[in-house]
Parts: sequence; C-alpha cells; structure tokens
Amino acid sequence: MEARYKKKNTCGIICLKYLLFLFNICFWLAGGAVLAVGVWTLVDKSDYISLLNSNFYSASAYVLIAAGAIVIVTGIIGCCATLKEMRSLLIVYLVLLLCIFLLEITAGVLAYINYQELDNELRQNLKLTMQEKYQQPGQESITLSVDKLQQEFKCCGSQNFSDWTESQWIQRAKNQQLVPDSCCKTPSALCGRRDHPSNIYRLEGGCIEKLEDFIQSQLYILGAVGIGIAFLQLVGIMFTCCLCRNLKEDLY
Repeated sequence: MEARYKKKNTCGIICLKYLLFLFNICFWLAGGAVLAVGVWTLVDKSDYISLLNSNFYSASAYVLIAAGAIVIVTGIIGCCATLKEMRSLLIVYLVLLLCIFLLEITAGVLAYINYQELDNELRQNLKLTMQEKYQQPGQESITLSVDKLQQEFKCCGSQNFSDWTESQWIQRAKNQQLVPDSCCKTPSALCGRRDHPSNIYRLEGGCIEKLEDFIQSQLYILGAVGIGIAFLQLVGIMFTCCLCRNLKEDLY
C-alpha cells in the first residue's frame, strides 16, 4: 500500500515537473516578446520619441527591455529548479514570480492614473517642438523626424496645418513657404508654398491625433501581452506551490 502511494506521489511530481517546465518555456517566450517590443520601440520608433520632449516614453521602452530580460532570467531559473527538483531554488523562483506580478499591477495602475496627464504633455510638447525646433541650426534630427512623421502618418502640423504659421522657420523663411514640403501629398522642392487641400494633408487631421492613436494601439497590445503574462504567472505560481509541497528538502 505504501509502495503504491509512493508511486502515485512520484507520478504526480513528474506531471507537475513537466507542466511547470512547459509553463517556463511559455514564460520565457513571453519575456522574449516583451524584450523585442522594447528594442523595436527604441530602434524603429526612436524618431518619434525624440519629438516628444519627454523621458517617459523612452523610459517605458527601457523598462520593457529590463522587464523582458528579468522574465527570461526568471524562466531559466524556473527550468533549472524544476529539472533538478531543488526546493530552495523553487522558492527563489516563486518569490521572483510574485515580485514580477506585483510590479506589473503597480505599473498598470500608475499608467492608468497618469495617462491623461501624459496625453496633455504629449500634445503640448509636440506642438512646441514643431514650432521651435524645425529647420533650426543643430536640430537636424528633429527636422528629419518631423518630416518622417508627417509623411508616414499623412498629416500636417500638430493640431492642423495652421500650426506652422507660428513656426520660427516659417516666420523667418524667405522662400514663401506656408508649410514644410513633407506636408505635401506628393513631396517636391518648395511644394509647401501652396496649402490647398489637393496639395497638402489639410483635411486629414493633425499629427498629434495620429500619433496618439498609434501609441494607444501599442498600449492595447502591451496591455493584452501583460494580461497574458500575468495569467501565466498565476498558473506558474500554482504549479510551483504544488511542486514545493510534494518535494522533500533538497540536499544542497
């Protein structure tokens, strides 16, 4: 009878081990996805980040990279602890899972609370950046970023094309430009002298709305990924607790 119980108990531990190992693979892949999103934000969307005059968005990308790296390391620790059946290492892994879970909740609450304030900051900063730094000496990267933004999102100005009338570059220009050439639907030299809707993105809305929609869509994706990871963590915590209860103290 005792032998049957031990055999049943051993089978249960083996099942838990493989379930937890499978969870760690999924957790590791999720961490890789978060890390990739952070790197993609810095590399591919760095031009837009430079327009915002705020450290929040670049800091968010670095936080994603750090979070992805921590999740990957945690997943590796979980795999080692599971395969070696080390109870002490499983406890370390369980504590790391709980800490990451609490940090995710805290970050989510703070992001929800501060979103409106950051939205207002984004609106103000983008307009000032366009009006004060476009085509100014030493601001070549800003100029290129603004041109790329207007062409990629098919927009003109922060709120609308009339924002450019207050631009330092427009006010000082001697070439009768009304808007930058990047506002034109078919960009060419000095095409910004004509601001008719057939020539420029006049009726399509300002860049701030397009950029907000883009950022919001990315936040929805990150939110969905975050919820998925949080669910995985709860499953992992449950499996880890079950395995810890069934394992004897290791000898290490």
